[in-house]
Amino acid sequence: MNRLPDPSRAAAAARRADRLVYLRSHPLLFGLLSATRGRPVVRLGRTVLVHGPDEYRQVLTRVPLDRTAAGTTGGAAAELTDGGLLFDQEGEEHRTARRGLADQLGRRGVERLRPLWQDVLDRELTGIDQGIDLLPVVRRLAGATAAALTGSTADPDLLARAAARAAADAAGDHLPRLLPRRDRAADSARALTDLLPDPLDAMLVVAAVNTTVAALPRAAAWCARARLWDRVSPELAAELLRLTAPSPILPRVAAADATVADCPIRRGDRLVLVARHAAEAHRDTPADRVRASHAVFGAGPHACPGAHLARVQLTDLLTALAPHHPTVTHAVPDPHAALPGYARLTLRTGKPAPRQAP
Repeated sequence: MNRLPDPSRAAAAARRADRLVYLRSHPLLFGLLSATRGRPVVRLGRTVLVHGPDEYRQVLTRVPLDRTAAGTTGGAAAELTDGGLLFDQEGEEHRTARRGLADQLGRRGVERLRPLWQDVLDRELTGIDQGIDLLPVVRRLAGATAAALTGSTADPDLLARAAARAAADAAGDHLPRLLPRRDRAADSARALTDLLPDPLDAMLVVAAVNTTVAALPRAAAWCARARLWDRVSPELAAELLRLTAPSPILPRVAAADATVADCPIRRGDRLVLVARHAAEAHRDTPADRVRASHAVFGAGPHACPGAHLARVQLTDLLTALAPHHPTVTHAVPDPHAALPGYARLTLRTGKPAPRQAP
């Protein structure tokens, strides 16, 4: 008699497979973070690793940060835009810019955008019975969304690929790698901004595309391997984003002296905020699941305004896939992407569709 699969074994297999994606993307960095995660804050020279959930939130809400320092997300954005930057303002002007984007990516804005990616899913998932590579599907979904947000008339796939190259080349300048990389950041940034009506939107496109292309396939793969298709819901989508932590670190620079967990932080120190550990992505049952789920998207004034968009897009993707109960038949991690993700992920229907009545 055949035995039912052990759910705990399926979940463990999903976690092991997703961990390989991290290790293939930036082995030196994630090896170091794994080895030091037992301490909430660790100083290595002028670099401070922040792992603890409370300490992570404290840095984002109470420690002054230099938004445009070299080696940070803001610094990479400034390079993309020749010194200009969305949100590169002070005081009320900064808050106004964030409120404007929050409106675009809030509930009403997302409902306006939603038909775009639902149309992509309706068209692109039709071949799943024979097997489909999910990466091109998600690229088109992300590119169509970014084009609508910025008013770009570029082909969605072309726009998404340009954003991926720009992010990968920028990350290559700031993250440790086994082999040196040739500096291509300027060329890839120019290729991206040429596709946009306003070059200042480059960072918005980079963030929207790369987090989507990293997050959605990994979450779908986890769902398939852990056999969760009968549990698809907005709550499952939020939990999968916590477990996969698509933007695992937030590189920042301290703009003033501070103390976090008895560790002195000096102005100019490089801060590596480990969102993956703050969200307790390495645990199946975090101490506070709601707070951990929010940690994936930052905190306070540095929270990602696209959190609602990400959750809705993932929910819609999983909902479209769920009737097919797809399984992963081929998966290749991408060692060159800015964020841990797949270069190829083939899904195929795992449960026969019900027979139609004559």
